[in-house]
Parts: sequence; C-alpha cells; structure tokens
Amino acid sequence: MSSHRKKPTPEAGSAKGRQNGVWLYGYHAVTAALQNPQRKIHRLLLGKETAEELPKKIIPAELIAEITDKATFEQLLPKGAVHQGIAALVSPLPAVFEEDLPEKETSVVVILDQVTDPHNVGAVMRSAAAFDADAVIITERNAPEATGVLAKSASGALELIPLIAASNLARTMQTLKERGYWCVGMDGNAEKTLRDAALPRKIALIMGSEGYGLRRLTAQNCDFMVKLPISPRVESLNVSNAAAIALYDLKYKLA
Repeated sequence: MSSHRKKPTPEAGSAKGRQNGVWLYGYHAVTAALQNPQRKIHRLLLGKETAEELPKKIIPAELIAEITDKATFEQLLPKGAVHQGIAALVSPLPAVFEEDLPEKETSVVVILDQVTDPHNVGAVMRSAAAFDADAVIITERNAPEATGVLAKSASGALELIPLIAASNLARTMQTLKERGYWCVGMDGNAEKTLRDAALPRKIALIMGSEGYGLRRLTAQNCDFMVKLPISPRVESLNVSNAAAIALYDLKYKLA
C-alpha cells in the first residue's frame, strides 16, 4: 500500500463527534451492515414492529438490540431520516485503496469525478453492486462522506462493494492503467456509444459531476470517450441513471 496515503476522513452524520461513530438507518442499509464481518457495530436500535420481523440470526451474538420508540429515533438521527424502525451506530469500514483491488482478467470499476450528492453516490453504488463492478472510486475532496444518507441510497451496497476515496484522481487513474485498466470517460459529445465501442476487458468507467461533466485533467487522462445513445430532446441523464445503464451494457458486453 502506498506510503502517501492519508488516514481517511471518518464517516460523518448526526453522530459525528459523539460516540465515535455514524448512524446508519433503513432496513437494507442496517441489515447489510449486520451481516458484514468488516463492520463494527456499537448499538442497534429497533422499533417494536421491526424487532418482531427482523431475523434474529443476523444480529451478532455480542450485540444486544435496544427496543425503542419514535422519539429516540428522531433524537439520534438526522431530521427527516426514513429509518423504517431500524438504526445502527457503526464505525467506518476499513479503508480500501485501488492497489487492493483483486487481480482479474475482466473487471469494471466506476470513478466519480467530484459527484457531490450522497444520494447519487449511493445510487451508483447500488447499480455497481447489482452489475458486479469491483469498486466505486470518489474524490477525497468535494465528494460526500459515507453517511447514513449515502448508505440508505445505496440500499446495502455500501457493505458489498468497496468505496475508495482518491486523494489524487489523475494518479489513481495512472495506477489503474499500470494494472491493465483502460480509462473510459463518459461524454455526451463523444463520437461512439458505449455499446458500439470496442472495449478492453478491464475498464475504469469515469463519470463527471452533476451539470459540469469531467474536469479537464480527468478527461485528458482518459484513454477514450464514449456516450449513451439518448434522444437529442434530452441534454443529459442524472449521473446515477447513466451509471446504471452503462453498467448494464458493460455487464453483458464483457460477459
């Protein structure tokens, strides 16, 4: 692992600075965390109905669930959090870097260039897990932390697929190239569509921020650009929607 790596920024949320953790909430986000051996869980809160429905076997033996009421959820979680009667105070997952990705003949990773909305990052992670991508990479700066909002949007995928924070995206792209990946940028002005392009079997799919696309340096480090064949009546797609379509195409193109 490279010596220039910094300790990752802790996961944040309403519990930041309190109890050394972050609150995850929502049925899929929390049950996935409960079943992830890499995730350290400090507290588990359950509403009465959820406690009756939740399979007891997924609760770690050393963890005692706290049956609580709506007021307690509202006190501990962000305003408006859709918790579905379940929340867990957890520690951040161990940091993963691009050097830690397994060696495979066929691999897809997603790179998000300064995508700032945690809902979008979470939705991209959900699609990445659904279509067997190996990681999602975000920028360390100007990207959301792995809060309960992101985890809820990821619907459990935060526990299933590595979320890598890159301190220098150009350097990360170069590291991936040295490992055999081709950096494929998504650009609505590209000549070829993703489906028509001749693609290698190891791809870093690079998608830009909402409204701005790829930064100049990021685009310069791409090996080539592709686009989705959307109607000219629509200027662009939301990054999470575009990612889902692109990952679906890649899943079957590389099969």
